[in-house]
Amino acid sequence: MSTFQLSAYVNFQGKAREAMAFYQQALGGNLTLFTLDEQGVARPAGLGENVALARLDADGARIYASDGHPSYPPKVGDHMGVALSGADKDRITTIFNALAEGGRIKAPLTPQPWGAEVGWLLDKFGVNWMVTVEQV
Repeated sequence: MSTFQLSAYVNFQGKAREAMAFYQQALGGNLTLFTLDEQGVARPAGLGENVALARLDADGARIYASDGHPSYPPKVGDHMGVALSGADKDRITTIFNALAEGGRIKAPLTPQPWGAEVGWLLDKFGVNWMVTVEQV
């Protein structure tokens, strides 16, 4: 059976770089920050650029984050979720569909510029999920 990982995902609505640098200082580890160019291709985020995806790996823990989208500001409690990722596409797709039962798919599993497939859902208990099929 394949494995998957659960992590935290936080929408910092414009403060992802600052927040993730703070967490890296506290936890250590490796921090990567990505932005998207005009064609939607992911590349390392320079100073002052919007953070489309941040990832901090520290001693087996992982935190994902982004600056969010200015047109969709989160409500209190809606800025955090659980990130589930794995490389077994069939298994992760099955889990995504099971979590969506009784809830609402916010975005179906969709190929992303960096190669993964990502989907968003709100489960029937009000928990946000970011589900990723990792590129192998």
